[in-house]
Amino acid sequence: MKIIKRYIRSFIKNDLKTRMGFIGGPRQVGKTTLALSLLANGNEKHPAYLNWDFLPNRKSLLQGELPSNQSIVILDEIHKYARWRNLVKGFYDKFKNDTSFIVTGSARLDYYRKGGDSLQGRYYYYRLHPFSLMELNSNPTHKELDKLLTFGGFPEPLLIGEKQFWQRWQQDRIQRVVYDDIRDLEHIREISLMELLAEELPNRVGTPLSVRNLAILLQIAPKTCEKWLTIFDRMYYSFRISPFGAPKIRAVKKEQKLYLWDWSLIEEHGYKFENLVACQLLKYCHFIEDTEGYNMKLQFIRDTDKREIDFVVLQNKIPLFAVECKTGERNLSPAIPYFNNRTDIPKFYQVHMGTKDVVKNGFRILPFITFCKELEMP
Repeated sequence: MKIIKRYIRSFIKNDLKTRMGFIGGPRQVGKTTLALSLLANGNEKHPAYLNWDFLPNRKSLLQGELPSNQSIVILDEIHKYARWRNLVKGFYDKFKNDTSFIVTGSARLDYYRKGGDSLQGRYYYYRLHPFSLMELNSNPTHKELDKLLTFGGFPEPLLIGEKQFWQRWQQDRIQRVVYDDIRDLEHIREISLMELLAEELPNRVGTPLSVRNLAILLQIAPKTCEKWLTIFDRMYYSFRISPFGAPKIRAVKKEQKLYLWDWSLIEEHGYKFENLVACQLLKYCHFIEDTEGYNMKLQFIRDTDKREIDFVVLQNKIPLFAVECKTGERNLSPAIPYFNNRTDIPKFYQVHMGTKDVVKNGFRILPFITFCKELEMP
């Protein structure tokens, strides 16, 4: 399998000089592989790699023992220990002058680290995203874009590139997210209904999300449905974005749009492309937040007359640019000049999967590949 250096690797390596590095993100996104790449000839047999699930490693950690003469130590899945924060804090405070620490784990790491955090000020937290176009190749082709759309951005199915493997991998992933992560954390009784919700969400991508309609479909209360959607957000299975409300537009206020971290689950081509763009923009926002500390937000524009722009990116509540997704190359969306006249968004882009790069009525219509290159997406 091809080995690709991940986009946050150099930032984590630099931050280890002063803080611990916490790596979170979806299950099977490559967190452990990223951490091991920071070790010399790193693999899971390296003495600096300590996995809580491996009994000898667990015993050593509980006795306060670390491998000797290691400049970096990786603590994997240690959040499964109820008192892991105090254990990690003790290791860091005692050995920080000689040893750097990387803490990795499933999506539960982010869940457990919040609230009464005794580790505050001792670590930087990074959210590792699936592969994106520019991470695969600094000069990507449409062949790579098609492969990314088909197999998603998770390392194994993408780099293997076989349909049968992708199908089997998907079945295993959903089972693990629902029956391992969610059941362990949330004590959901109707766990089989949550699996049905997970299977239904790909059909709800890109359109205004109706929690009520989902609740009716599953025959559960709307409050329960909202709770379950929030759990899927926390588990890095899905994410939702809210509407951008500028003073001069009659923006909708309560509607949300939902997207998946794995766009390959979506069958309809247009919505699959839109979800890919959403993931790219969310990755961009999280990258800026995690490396530079800005408050980033991804939203969409929609007014009460149903005019819409798919995405707007904000930094410290100030809009940077907006993006509209189209499968075709030619026609400019009429919503772009309309909202350009009524908002303070400085740039509007219309992106597509083709090859033509044109300007119409002063607005750029460009290939998604070109868009990613020019904005230096991670």
